[in-house]
Amino acid sequence: MGYLHIYCGDGKGKTTAALGLALRAAGADKVVHIIQLMKGGETSELNSLRLIKNITTARCDRAYCFFNSMTDTDKAEITACHNKLIAEGFSLVKENKADMLIIDEFCSAYNFGLLDRKTAEEFLLNRSYPAEIVITGRNPAEIFVNSADYVSEIACVKHPYTKNISARKGIEY
Repeated sequence: MGYLHIYCGDGKGKTTAALGLALRAAGADKVVHIIQLMKGGETSELNSLRLIKNITTARCDRAYCFFNSMTDTDKAEITACHNKLIAEGFSLVKENKADMLIIDEFCSAYNFGLLDRKTAEEFLLNRSYPAEIVITGRNPAEIFVNSADYVSEIACVKHPYTKNISARKGIEY
């Protein structure tokens, strides 16, 4: 049976840690599928990931801003997109077509109710497949922490954002 990994906390580097694990797995000739929830638009890591033969990525086709800025229509659209992406990822794992599934920003989507919680819980809590599963985000639900095999909390000690410095290409995105 594969293990459940969680990268959580308020610090920078949760996605970076998960992508580092993806890079390691791909280097061992494992097939990795990455789902990015709550994110849209181009990012620098996508450019690099496209160059690696054993890694595929999936995300919604547009950025939806922060949860507090979303309209009800936005919330319905992003939820539908997340559910589709997750169903596809879960199918890859169940059909043994992925050795690792990374669901980036899963915790945020779960906490905001922007995905089918029941389906996610059933899949993540009743694992019976060999794939490694990685979820990232702030404030993971206790049920996932209790079920996880690895939990790494990344704390923010200092960040340029507190000095009103915007995200920088190649560093934060």
